[in-house]
Amino acid sequence: TMPTFITPNRHGYSVRFSPFHKDRLVCATSQYYGLTGGGTLFVLDVASNASTVSEVCTYEWQDGLFDVVWSETDPNLLVAASGDGIIHIWDISAPQNPAQTLKEHKKEIYSVDWSQTRQEQFILSASWDCTIKLWDPTRCASLATYLGHSQLVYNAMWSPHIPSCFASVSGDGTLRIWNSGVSQKASIIMKAHDAEVLSCSWCKYDQNILATGGSDGLIRGWDLRSLAMPIFEQKGCEYAVRRIQFSPHYLSVLASVSYDFTTRIWDYKASTEAIEVLRHHSEFVYGLDFNNHIEGQIADCGWDSLVHVFTPRSLTSLSSM
Repeated sequence: TMPTFITPNRHGYSVRFSPFHKDRLVCATSQYYGLTGGGTLFVLDVASNASTVSEVCTYEWQDGLFDVVWSETDPNLLVAASGDGIIHIWDISAPQNPAQTLKEHKKEIYSVDWSQTRQEQFILSASWDCTIKLWDPTRCASLATYLGHSQLVYNAMWSPHIPSCFASVSGDGTLRIWNSGVSQKASIIMKAHDAEVLSCSWCKYDQNILATGGSDGLIRGWDLRSLAMPIFEQKGCEYAVRRIQFSPHYLSVLASVSYDFTTRIWDYKASTEAIEVLRHHSEFVYGLDFNNHIEGQIADCGWDSLVHVFTPRSLTSLSSM
C-alpha cells in the first residue's frame, strides 16, 4: 500500500521532503522528457494514514523544471531550477502569485541547494554553463560565480556541518570542494570517476565523508582527510547513478536512483552490494529524498510520471533494532 502520485504528462526530475512538515513534499517535473515544453512543480501532502498522496498546489513554467529545494527558514518557500537558466523562488502561501526569478546562468540549471548550517541562508545553483552561483534569496543578483569545472556541473551541495563549504561534481569527472568565500579556485580538486559525475551527497554524521555517483554505475565514498583512495566503492547499478543521498538516520546508509530503473539501498559498512533493490519504476529514476522526520521513509520519482513515498524493508528492519 505504497502511496503514489501520478504527474500526468510530466516526467519527474526531483523530489524533496519539507524540512518543516513531515507529510509534505515537492516534485519538479518536465514535459517531453525535458527536451522541450514546460515544467510543473507539484506540492504534495501524504495522508496521515500514509495511504494516499494529494496535490496541494502547482506552479507552471514555460521550460522544464529540473530541481527543487525547500527553504530552511520559511516553510512556504520553494526554490526551483529551470532549463532556461532561471532560478524560481515561489511562495506557496500565495501560490497564484508569480515566483521571483533570478536569471544569470546561460544554460540549464541542473541543481539547486539551500545552505544547511544555521549561520547562513544562501542558495547554490549548478549549471550546464560549467559554473556554480551563490545567491542570497533576498537579492536580485548573484553574490559569486565559481569557475573551474571544464564540463557541465550536475550537482552542488552544501556541507551539512561546515559553514561556507560545498561540494560540486561535473561531467569533467571531478569532485571539487569549495569555500564559498573564495570563488577563484576550489580548495580541493580530485578525479572521482573515469566518467561523468552526476551526484554528490555529504554524510550526515561525519563532516569529512561524502559520496559521489557516476555515469559508470559506481558510488564512491571519500574522506576529505585522505583522498588518495575511495573509502568505499558500491557496485551494482547497471547504468548511470542519477542521484545519491546519505540517510539522515544511519551513518553508513545511502540510497541511489539510476537509469537502470532501480532505487537501491546501500550500507557501505555491511557490503559493497546493495542491501535492497526496488524496481517500482518503469523508466529512468531521477528524484530521491529521505524524510528527515520519518525514519527510513524515502520518496523517489522518475520519467514514468510516478512519485512514490515508501519505507524500504531493509530500513524498517534497521529502525526496529
